[in-house]
Amino acid sequence: MEREGISRLLLRVNGLAVLRGVLASSVARDFLEVLDLLATEEPDPAAVAGTFGRLWEGLALDQERLLPDSWRSHLVGRLLDCENAFSLGAERGELSPPLAEQTSRDLRTLQWLFDLETGSLLRVVEDAVPGLKGVWVPWSDPGGQGLASPRHAVAGKLAAAEDWGGCVGLLAEHFARHGAGPFGRHRAFRWTENRLQVVSDPDPVRLADLVAYEREREPLIRNTEHFLAGLPAHHTLLYGQPGTGKSSTVKAVMNEYADGGLRLVEVAKEDLGSLPRVLEALRGRAPRFVIYVDDLSFEEHEVEYKVLKALLEGSVEEPPENVRVYATSNRRNLIRERFSDRDEGDDVHARDTMQEKLSLSARFGLRVTFPTPDQRRYLEIVSGLARGRGIEMSEEELEERAILWDRWHAGRSGRTARQFVDELEAELAD
Repeated sequence: MEREGISRLLLRVNGLAVLRGVLASSVARDFLEVLDLLATEEPDPAAVAGTFGRLWEGLALDQERLLPDSWRSHLVGRLLDCENAFSLGAERGELSPPLAEQTSRDLRTLQWLFDLETGSLLRVVEDAVPGLKGVWVPWSDPGGQGLASPRHAVAGKLAAAEDWGGCVGLLAEHFARHGAGPFGRHRAFRWTENRLQVVSDPDPVRLADLVAYEREREPLIRNTEHFLAGLPAHHTLLYGQPGTGKSSTVKAVMNEYADGGLRLVEVAKEDLGSLPRVLEALRGRAPRFVIYVDDLSFEEHEVEYKVLKALLEGSVEEPPENVRVYATSNRRNLIRERFSDRDEGDDVHARDTMQEKLSLSARFGLRVTFPTPDQRRYLEIVSGLARGRGIEMSEEELEERAILWDRWHAGRSGRTARQFVDELEAELAD
């Protein structure tokens, strides 16, 4: 690219309107600074070297590989991550004709930058400053190719498109289903310190990894599919003894349907008082959100359950239609009740007080029980896990050792079965 062509490109970039934020990253700023230096009559070799070296480092640190060329991958990733009038409007289904048209023109400008791949830019740098020949290799990594995530699918279509100006509909459809910003890139979040934080490495468990309890999981799976389809769906309580797979089931459902637009937000019991702020952050966004509350139960003096009751049913404000609560508990009656509670004492309406405590679990439209496994189911879980790990042992010996482990340890459960197989795998490897 000649100096005049670089100057024309930079002029167009300065005129970006809707998509200005796409180039707000440090990598994009270094990319543009290199172009700016190359647009001068006599580029400063030291300045070009320092800026391009910093650009190379930034591209190497970018963890997501949507396309083989590092700059192209970064630019498309920024386009999908940026929250702006277009991406947020597409989430809500509210794109005015002027906004769509300006986005189309901005996309054509970004395509000019996309066409200037890393190798091409390096050649321009070496032509302008011959002393820098051979200092860098073009940064390219095909590692992300072949992945089937929605982001990779959009990246591939953009890379193949002749005119990005005609891709407004493609991007709008993506944002309307998967969301923009962090919601479009990540599938799991945690509410902490009064804000949503990304869970960078969520538990990867999938439904196929879970052994037994297929019948218990089926209602939750159907409910989730209804939720994603925009059909009536229930808040759900999963209860049963510890280690029976309640939490793993919720996480596996999240992973199974993440590409369909499902996101999980974990809220600790002690943070339920912040639930109105959580809902405000999720209301109106494109993905469907499961608020996940693990090990839910309340002591008599804890009143956070009243906030949860208001969300489930009873607040004057309509709850967001894109949010459902999936909670796990070791207790069906979530608020501890004592025999002394039945002694009316000086409470004129003691029975009403007791019913208020018992009504929380009733507000979950779907309640799923995970029973403690009998010996047959326990051995089924052990056998399935052992086969999945590639452990070779006769069925008789495996069952005999599993039963001994059950007797020596914390009782029969799916968790006990997994711990036994963990120990067995380590023993055999050793």
